[in-house]
Amino acid sequence: MAAACRPTTTPLTTYLCVFLFIVITCSSSSSSSSVSAYSLPLPQTNKVSLALYYESLCPYSANFIVNYLYDVFQDKDLLSIVDIYLSPWGNARLRGNDIVCQHGPNECLLNTVEACAIHAWPRLEDHFPFIYCVEKSVYERNFTQWGTCFEKLGLDSEPVTKCYASGFGKDLELQYASETDALQPPHKYVPWVVVDGQPLYEDYENFLSYICKAYRGTASIKACSELSYHSSPRKISNPIAPVCYKGTTSSEQTGSAASM
Repeated sequence: MAAACRPTTTPLTTYLCVFLFIVITCSSSSSSSSVSAYSLPLPQTNKVSLALYYESLCPYSANFIVNYLYDVFQDKDLLSIVDIYLSPWGNARLRGNDIVCQHGPNECLLNTVEACAIHAWPRLEDHFPFIYCVEKSVYERNFTQWGTCFEKLGLDSEPVTKCYASGFGKDLELQYASETDALQPPHKYVPWVVVDGQPLYEDYENFLSYICKAYRGTASIKACSELSYHSSPRKISNPIAPVCYKGTTSSEQTGSAASM
């Protein structure tokens, strides 16, 4: 910088050189401070990840959400050690530009609605109550009443309905499709529950014991300490838990037939 500011420069140029010198000096000092601050050890998270790959009208997906996953939200200590991720695609597939869902167009509709809800309310504590409400209507074989969940929860329906109507919901679904197709090992059915990267296969209903086993934190979790011997992770060679298998269909129709 000094070499650029020669005695022959104009007063304006000299002023700019001095100004830039001050700015650069201050920036260097600030950068050093910033680097020092960010180089400090960051708090380490000991949370266990739980990912649920599911489809909205599979009765076993609904059962898992309503009667199993819901319990995690009733235990603040347990919830504090788990990162829950929901992926509403399941066994759907693409046929050209259309999404074909295992349980027909209504499932394509609700998969997309739930994807839109997750996008509209990104925080788990905000979108899970809505998804629980929708899946409870599925569990009770009354899924056509899913729209009442907005009123029940005091939610504005506009972000979700606009997301669906605009086609953005389909884009979200295609993203879920990509991540589901990328699973290793590939999913065989839904619900497909993965704890810390490891699929639980047919033992998914026993997910709590896997969470407790994977937890490396120091907090005392009552739900974990109360686990009985019979609820410990088990190895099973043949599927026994109810699931919706990939590749089978109950009503093979395109999602484009559904409307809100």
